[in-house]
Amino acid sequence: QVHLVESGGGLVQPGGSLRLSCVASGDMFSIIIMGWYRQAPGKQRELVADIRREGIINYADSVKGRFTISRDNAKNTVYLQMNDLKPEDTAVYFCKLSATFGQRRGDSWGQGTQVTVSS
Repeated sequence: QVHLVESGGGLVQPGGSLRLSCVASGDMFSIIIMGWYRQAPGKQRELVADIRREGIINYADSVKGRFTISRDNAKNTVYLQMNDLKPEDTAVYFCKLSATFGQRRGDSWGQGTQVTVSS
């Protein structure tokens, strides 16, 4: 079992920036993909960005050009740099890890961090 802890959320004005961090700890695992999802009230959870073990990165169209996902494998940490934030970015942001644990594949989710973009 892997424990994921997100940090860096908060209240920011439109046009501002935040950097989210997610640190993974626990059982030994091999990363398949790490990513960020978000969920606003009354809406489905949606992919924001992810990064595969090969380094291939995918962004949602709504954040492309504004957000940057990166990782530090040595620290088991993934980051989401969010620039030019908009009110529609307001949501709870969740870190997700898809990995193999021995011969088993599983997904782990963090508890989420609130991002609020408002004047």
